[in-house]
Amino acid sequence: MLYEHPLKILRYSAKNIWMLIFPLLRGIYTYHFDKNWFYSWVKGAWFDIAVLGAIILFGFIRWLSSRIMFTGAELVHREGMFLRVYTYIPFKNVSSVTVERPFYMIPFGAMRFRCDTRAGIFKTVDMKLLVSRKAKDKIMKYMPDVDEKQKIDGIPQADAVSILLFSLFFSSGFSGTIYLATFFFKGGDIAYKIISRSLNIITEETAKITEKLVLNIPTAAIFIGVFFIASWFISFLVNLFRYGNFNIECDKNCMKIGYGILDRKEYHIKTSHINYTDLRQTLIMKAFKAVIVNISCAGYGSSKNREPVLLPVKQRKKLGKNLNVIGIYSGIKLDYKAQVAGIGSYLLIPLITAALLIPSHDWVAKLFPRFAELSRFVTIMLEIPAVWFIIVKFVALLTSGVALYDDKIMIQCSTWTRFHSVVSERDKIVKIELEQNLLQAMSGRCAMSIWFEGEEHRRFKIKAMKADDVRKIAAQLGYKLGEKVET
Repeated sequence: MLYEHPLKILRYSAKNIWMLIFPLLRGIYTYHFDKNWFYSWVKGAWFDIAVLGAIILFGFIRWLSSRIMFTGAELVHREGMFLRVYTYIPFKNVSSVTVERPFYMIPFGAMRFRCDTRAGIFKTVDMKLLVSRKAKDKIMKYMPDVDEKQKIDGIPQADAVSILLFSLFFSSGFSGTIYLATFFFKGGDIAYKIISRSLNIITEETAKITEKLVLNIPTAAIFIGVFFIASWFISFLVNLFRYGNFNIECDKNCMKIGYGILDRKEYHIKTSHINYTDLRQTLIMKAFKAVIVNISCAGYGSSKNREPVLLPVKQRKKLGKNLNVIGIYSGIKLDYKAQVAGIGSYLLIPLITAALLIPSHDWVAKLFPRFAELSRFVTIMLEIPAVWFIIVKFVALLTSGVALYDDKIMIQCSTWTRFHSVVSERDKIVKIELEQNLLQAMSGRCAMSIWFEGEEHRRFKIKAMKADDVRKIAAQLGYKLGEKVET
């Protein structure tokens, strides 16, 4: 039997912090503007100390009631004072284990332990504990771990360049920040000109005053632009520290992934519980044949701002055959592809959007001539992502499809501006759907959607597929096809 780390007393005590309202009310009641107030407050300080002591005592009793136990096949956590709650997790059902060592807990010898199974929804943690190193070592004897004697050699490792590129792509607002910064840098000058002209028309007498007011506009615009760039740079640095010192080890049954410089996380993942692997790319990464390998497994990447990354940015040809055992394949040809004749399914909306931007500018310029310059600038800035999106969707049309081999299925598709190559075992599929509108039904094409199992059923959709091909795929997988017709 084990206890959680004594630091958990503070966590339990914090749940009763509301009791401090009584010392606060006493302080307000005794407060008055004279020299005897402090003496009156100290005289009744025993009450404040008693309340604080009660809070800590309650936390201590909660901690004393929290116990970690083992049976022959289960990890058991008991908690609760008056109402006992027992959590049982069979060792064979454990999907992943997380051990987190934040830098501020190192002096206390404390670390967070999380245990997840495929049960539950919304990525909830099945068991969360705060333990000492000694307790962690005892628990880990029962958890999945890599066998040193059966460890797979030749696993690609993330070098400094890989982490740098991954942080570059994953940092929030990378493209958007540069885009917005450009908008404000340039847009500030345009706004200055427009407002200057408008104010000068009113009167020459107020020109000096308006000039002082208007000069603040480009300065503010530049400030906002610098702010967005700085915010991205901070996010970039955070990701460097978050995913730095990345390493991976695995055998046929388990993989161990560790990363983080200040906040070190170590994951133990049972390979048989991985729902699918996802090789992600952007258009630029696709041009350089680079990928980010993600996996879907209960408990991995479920924390806030954490990606379920297995390998940061790597060239596809350098993944190696050693990773086949954990579901990472390369060089597989598609058996069924999206039809080029269904180009409208991919490009219709992006083309309409891009085509309407210029007429919209002309309409605004005619109605509001003073804003013509600003409207032109905004139109150009909107055309850039619109054209980029057209290119992305055209490449998606040429590369989307399905491959079936052994007991695996590979799906290549796109979501917004990202490309996915998803590999999974066939028995991990939970639903297949054929979707057609009337025009597609007449042409024999459709959209195919596939859902995979997991805490969140993830959907991957491929447009412009032959309906007969989709029926063949469903038959090979042994699924009864659900068809959805849109009128």
